[in-house]
Amino acid sequence: MHSSSRISAPISPKKEKGVRYLFSMQKRVFVGLSGGVDSAVSAALLQKAGYAVTGVFIRIALPGYPCTAGADKIEAMRVAAHLRIPFVEIDLSKEYERAVFQTSVREFAAGRTPNPDTLCNKEIKFGIFFNWAMKHGADLVATGHYAQIKRKKKDGSVELFAGKDSEKDQSYFLWMVPEEALRHTLFPVGGLHKTQVRALAKKFKLPNAERKDSQGLCFLGDISIGDMLHRELTLAPGNVLSESGEVIGTHDGTALYTLGQRHGFTIASASTKASQQELLPYFVIAKDITHNTITVSTNRFPTGKTETRLTLRDVQWIGHVALGKYHARFRYRQELIPATRTSDVLVILDAPHYIPEGQSLVLYDGKRCIGGGIVVYCEHE
Repeated sequence: MHSSSRISAPISPKKEKGVRYLFSMQKRVFVGLSGGVDSAVSAALLQKAGYAVTGVFIRIALPGYPCTAGADKIEAMRVAAHLRIPFVEIDLSKEYERAVFQTSVREFAAGRTPNPDTLCNKEIKFGIFFNWAMKHGADLVATGHYAQIKRKKKDGSVELFAGKDSEKDQSYFLWMVPEEALRHTLFPVGGLHKTQVRALAKKFKLPNAERKDSQGLCFLGDISIGDMLHRELTLAPGNVLSESGEVIGTHDGTALYTLGQRHGFTIASASTKASQQELLPYFVIAKDITHNTITVSTNRFPTGKTETRLTLRDVQWIGHVALGKYHARFRYRQELIPATRTSDVLVILDAPHYIPEGQSLVLYDGKRCIGGGIVVYCEHE
């Protein structure tokens, strides 16, 4: 771990439209500099608002996987040098492998569908990194997430809201972040659209203003879940079943699939059964790890049902959350579904859906993300 030795002279506080600030100026903020434009603009905005900013690069590299840490670190260092702020590197590779990577692989192997990015936010960015920052003198932590935090002056409690840019909103991935961490977190670009962030990067003459957004898994770069599972698990081809149990195709390994998926398996064609139905898309509606089968249907949603009842584990509700009517989603950027929270761990979706065990169900009250839980059981009625 190392840092630069000097900080630039203080800049007169200046607010940018759409950016929320917190407490008095000269608070010390550790900004997670990923090498991307969102975190770079976050650091620049906070510096111009008068905060004492330190840029921190979280290094994560796993053996056998494409490592973008070297290039990302260079970009992060260039940003810190341009802003003349201290730069620190912290290596959390082992912690990420244990708490996020291996945990996710075990869940997939068991037939469930975890969300590695959500787990990473809880365990790494707003877990180990957050605690490290507080221990090393930070008053606040900031990242480039597209989400918003609103604070109540009376009791200091916080509420999490979706980012202003609905195409970039990342509140879905933040529901597991401990409320105590949210109390000391800033999301400077959460009230902006991506086009505004790019414009600010050019305005501030940031060296990575034109850098493309990263894709793929959190910290692992351009690699898909499927690629990861092919490397980590022993997968065997299996049968694709119809709703009646008839073998109608083949797949590459049950762990690769999640409910609702419509690609990656093969449906056998037979001239004697050729019909318009064969031209329709098939969706995974069930999977059996033990027998290495997946069941598919041309019906995307459960037929003859009106609702889906869900049991959750590891629930977290942010701020005061009453029982009652809300909206929910169990995939990133999915259209919100009317839902009723009937107890701390029970939620009813007012429309039937096939929902994978292990996935995050996140609830919203308007634009406010009220929290959620991990799906352990669902039934349709």
